[in-house]
Amino acid sequence: MNNSVGKRLEQYTVKKSQEVLIVTVEIDDESDQIAVFKGFSSSLMRPTAYDPDVPVLPDTAKIITIDRIASPYNPDAPCYLQQDISWEDMQVLLSKVGV
Repeated sequence: MNNSVGKRLEQYTVKKSQEVLIVTVEIDDESDQIAVFKGFSSSLMRPTAYDPDVPVLPDTAKIITIDRIASPYNPDAPCYLQQDISWEDMQVLLSKVGV
């Protein structure tokens, strides 16, 4: 099983299918926001590769914060479940669901 950060977050959203994660990251000294929903990731700020084997969230990314949002995600009026989660706190949630 692949235990990369991105894969773990995707697996979390498979198990918590009523949640969307918005991950604020820094990749190669550039800011990005990545939406993770039902096992898939997509950048909200840059093109996402067509090939699903190309990780949207590389392991070299620095996670700044993660927001948990109720689905469906409406960017104009998001329904936050929890905001500004640190990677350390998110790992606790990941462990609770077994990923």
